[in-house]
Amino acid sequence: MTNSAARLAGRREWTAFTVLLLPLLLVSMDVSVLYFAIPAITQELDPSATQQLWIFDSYAFALAGLLITMGSLGDRIGRRKLLLMGATAFGLASVGAAYATSAEMLIAARVLLGIGGATLMPSTLALVRNLFEDARQRGQAIAIWSGAMTGGIALGSVLSGVMLNHFWWGSVFLINVPAMLLLLVLVPVLVPEFKDPAPGRFDLLSVPLSTAAVLPVVYGLKEIAAEGLEPLYALSVAVGLAFGFVFVRRQRSRDDAMVARALFRGRGFGAGIALNTIAAFAMMGSAYFTTQYLQSVLGMGTLEAALWSLAPSLLIGAAAPVSAALAQKTDRAYVIAGGFILAAFGFTLISLVGSDSLWLLLTGAGVLASGLVTVMSLVSDMALASAPAEKAGSAASLLETGSEFGGALGMAVLGSLGTAVYRSDLPGAEPAVRETLGGAVATAHQLGGAAGEQVLALAREAFVHGMQYAAWGGAALLLAGGVLAVALTRGLGAPAPAAAGAEAEAEAAPAQPSAQTAEQGAPLAG
Repeated sequence: MTNSAARLAGRREWTAFTVLLLPLLLVSMDVSVLYFAIPAITQELDPSATQQLWIFDSYAFALAGLLITMGSLGDRIGRRKLLLMGATAFGLASVGAAYATSAEMLIAARVLLGIGGATLMPSTLALVRNLFEDARQRGQAIAIWSGAMTGGIALGSVLSGVMLNHFWWGSVFLINVPAMLLLLVLVPVLVPEFKDPAPGRFDLLSVPLSTAAVLPVVYGLKEIAAEGLEPLYALSVAVGLAFGFVFVRRQRSRDDAMVARALFRGRGFGAGIALNTIAAFAMMGSAYFTTQYLQSVLGMGTLEAALWSLAPSLLIGAAAPVSAALAQKTDRAYVIAGGFILAAFGFTLISLVGSDSLWLLLTGAGVLASGLVTVMSLVSDMALASAPAEKAGSAASLLETGSEFGGALGMAVLGSLGTAVYRSDLPGAEPAVRETLGGAVATAHQLGGAAGEQVLALAREAFVHGMQYAAWGGAALLLAGGVLAVALTRGLGAPAPAAAGAEAEAEAAPAQPSAQTAEQGAPLAG
């Protein structure tokens, strides 16, 4: 099927797309929704320090570890069916989390939320790929999808703060329930079913292998970012890489592999994953510093910092649609490279931030995020369009897994760089002060008076110095990403949807679509 023959999406498809944004927003919001709730949770459930960490991290770990599995499962059983199953699990787990009576119960609920999230994210992106056959419309939809995902993370912390000002801590989870109920009602009516017509057997052994490959790496990188390069965390990364090697070898040797080799036949797929991972590296690496700067350098409260962090979203909202339009008029390689260069300029602005430079920081963060959303929306569209339509779930899950890896690596590498500079600037300081800026703030409050102010001023200057070095490192990486984008994607243009599987069958045998339409319930309006 050529793009010129692709059916244009109408009102029904765009309405279905709007519905699909609901689970995306909620999954991305749940990454940050606990920022304000943890003091109240600590007071009521009295978790240990280890339990408190798992309350935060269990969601992200379950999400990252099961993305590949759920993407492949959706291709087999149907993406709409998996979406509805995930929405049900997400809603029930939200209720369980809201009314948890112990730390263990809350951790278990967060794990279930992560499992539900792992079904929702690849399902929504894969369904977008299937709903929009026309390259221009698909590019617009994925641009909106990318912006919504980025904005949802910032919105989660703000919404949780607002809810906690009026209700108890469990309300931050209950906000998921009405949206999931609405999803369960509207999706069967508006969203058709899509699945691989000939998926082959489901490779059960690849499920634990993929999880064992992803989880140790993500865990190790996140702990390195927080605690430094300790032998245990390095070993965790090494173990994950070893399982990843075994997983890849298994996928390459089986016809019914969880990750089909057909995905990588298109030149844009592997390039899209690589470039998307670099963008996620920069996105999360910058967030590691900007959130601390607002709270610990400028001394803002958590809610105030969260509200200010929404300011860059004004630039993000325009970036993705503009980039999608530009990509239709010129070689997308140059638009992607331009996004990388714009993001590098944002990092350059951040490198100029001093100890009292709120507007310069917000401007730099906005420019950075706009460039990165440009990259992520275009490479996501490129990767999904290059993959066979019947493998869209697996393609989407690999994109999301790459984002998880990139984000964890960004926090680890840029965070470690900034921490090294911070500690070198405070050679004679007390261990608590030299360890982290948060430790310095706590020590300064204990000392009080002029001594506390002096400690805090020195620590803040050291942190800003470290942030500047990390920003230069991030800018250099993004410039390299721009060069890589041109080398890998030049000449790809705006690819036509892959005519494979069900679409190819529909072209060859006109009788087939009527059966598919019967399964979907009603034909979509053109």
